[in-house]
Amino acid sequence: MLRIVDANLNRVGEGLRVLEDIARFLLNDLELSQRLKDLRHELLASDWSLQSQLLGARDSEGDIAAFTEEGERSDIVSVVTANAKRVQESLRVLEEIAKVHPLTLDWPQYKRARFTMYELERRLVLRLLRRDKVAQISGLYVIVDLQAFKGRSEVELTREAIQGGARVIQLRDKGRSKRELLPIAQELRRTCALFSVPFIINDHLDLALAADADGLHLGQEDLSLPIARKILPLDKVLGCSTATLEQALKAEEDGADYIAVGSIYETTSKSGTHLAGVETLRQVKKAVSVPVVAIGGINEENLAPVIAAGADAIAVISAVLGADNAKAAAHRLAAKIEASHAREAKGS
Repeated sequence: MLRIVDANLNRVGEGLRVLEDIARFLLNDLELSQRLKDLRHELLASDWSLQSQLLGARDSEGDIAAFTEEGERSDIVSVVTANAKRVQESLRVLEEIAKVHPLTLDWPQYKRARFTMYELERRLVLRLLRRDKVAQISGLYVIVDLQAFKGRSEVELTREAIQGGARVIQLRDKGRSKRELLPIAQELRRTCALFSVPFIINDHLDLALAADADGLHLGQEDLSLPIARKILPLDKVLGCSTATLEQALKAEEDGADYIAVGSIYETTSKSGTHLAGVETLRQVKKAVSVPVVAIGGINEENLAPVIAAGADAIAVISAVLGADNAKAAAHRLAAKIEASHAREAKGS
């Protein structure tokens, strides 16, 4: 019995430490890391009398499973899942042993910890999935503005843009009702999923949830970021439009996963916008740690200074969807963005 307790306590500690370090160093999630750390300390704290008994019973060399090989992990999510399951299974063993063994073990404590681990595993996996989506916010970011392109197939335009090289799609519409927008959003979501491209909805949190979009993009006059972050599932990306360095810093502090800066140049696609310019973009890129998206009047001819200022992604509407051939326009623009990024990386 003592060997069973010792082995499973070791598994609990090892698994929790792996998960804690992932939360701390990969996700920079202080709350999640602290919860895992507190759970590890709580479960491994024991009186010296019990600890000495466990050490005395330990027989690592005689353990028949000590040198068995474990399977490889395909990605970091599989690492989380494997270690979470390891902790959960060990807690179940400890729970059952504690019911019958006359040690100072508290079986309800292990049961509570096991259910806590189910929730912590969910949070870790969803946060990692969001991290992967945020990593895709780069290159060509195409905004499908339905008001600007009436009479054309939104789905076909989106497909062409993606086939041309768009790495993110955002749906923006200021005129139609949400009842009208929902089936369009659902179809665009399916189209983006076919190509593993993140699908973002502008402004409407309820529409983003109903369509199961990959994320939500908010402006300065929309729902506050902290409230949106509380309502959005943990795997959903949250972006924010800014026009000043102060707004960008506040957006990052409030939980934005990426920050859009604009307008960079004069644009006709959105009236009443503040001209942020390339210099503001440069300042924001130096000040924040999340991806930065440049937006507003950007095209093939004026792209280079925007990339030089540090933009991770370039958001466009008319430069792609206003062209006679959206696929070809997207391909040219995506290629120029990639080439400009490569030149900047080589020069740095």
